[in-house]
Amino acid sequence: MPQQPSYPIIQSFLSYLQFEKRYSSHTILAYEEDLQQFFTFLREQFNMPEPALPEIAPAFIRSWLASLKEAKNSAKTINRKISSLKSFFKYHMRMGQLEQSPMTTIVSPKIPKRLPVYVEQKDTDTLFNHVEFPDDWSGKTDRLILLVFYNTGMRLSELVNLKESQVNAAANSIKVLGKGNKERVIPVSPALIQEISNYIASKNTLDSPDRVYLFINEKGRKLYPRYVYLAVKKYLSLVTTIDKKSPHVLRHTFATHLTNNGADLNAVKELLGHSSLAATQIYTHNTIEKLKDIYKKAHPKA
Repeated sequence: MPQQPSYPIIQSFLSYLQFEKRYSSHTILAYEEDLQQFFTFLREQFNMPEPALPEIAPAFIRSWLASLKEAKNSAKTINRKISSLKSFFKYHMRMGQLEQSPMTTIVSPKIPKRLPVYVEQKDTDTLFNHVEFPDDWSGKTDRLILLVFYNTGMRLSELVNLKESQVNAAANSIKVLGKGNKERVIPVSPALIQEISNYIASKNTLDSPDRVYLFINEKGRKLYPRYVYLAVKKYLSLVTTIDKKSPHVLRHTFATHLTNNGADLNAVKELLGHSSLAATQIYTHNTIEKLKDIYKKAHPKA
């Protein structure tokens, strides 16, 4: 596969994201892929191997977006790529390299609203009370992974980077470093703290070069996101038939169970680390569906 050309205007932006915005390597890679894809399109479709920023007209961007739509990219994916370009051009305007962003007339496609997929409460009860986990290091690790996801709603990246020092046993809380390096503190039950303490005690029997991290494999190494994803998928497959079985589904499950049981939406927003309430409001739809179900079952005129 031919190596992608290096564009200094892309590299300076990525350095800004890394050193000033302190974005994660995963997020920076997503920006890089979007920008490389766009510049490859300019090179191949418009014979612009090294375009100057003022040369990039809105018409070129619309043409790229049309090609993405033709290639069956979802509205969500296209919107993410639009967001990458907006941030890119905004950065270069701040640097004085561009007077006006070509993104001002670009319209983002509407994303159809979909209810978040989640695991029913009876199924999470089955998972933690009846499913047998192997009595080895992988079994202990997998069970605690599921418990932490369900009890905190944290993201996959937050879990694999979680350190022992972020667990405050005395305060029954976990400090999480979220998107944009924003910290939030999640209160947890004494029962979960005990599970974590037992796991940490067991780690003392392993020769662990990465022991600062809460979760490690049997070789003492920090977990890869892929390992966590497959573990979650494996055990959720035992208790539910929902299509998606991923760490993010457990995040949805955490939030949905909270709202269905009367939690304040602003509190759920803080627990999830959402920057705005709008992102959290999707969970009210599940609450409404539950109320409709209760009404149909209980009201004599329903």
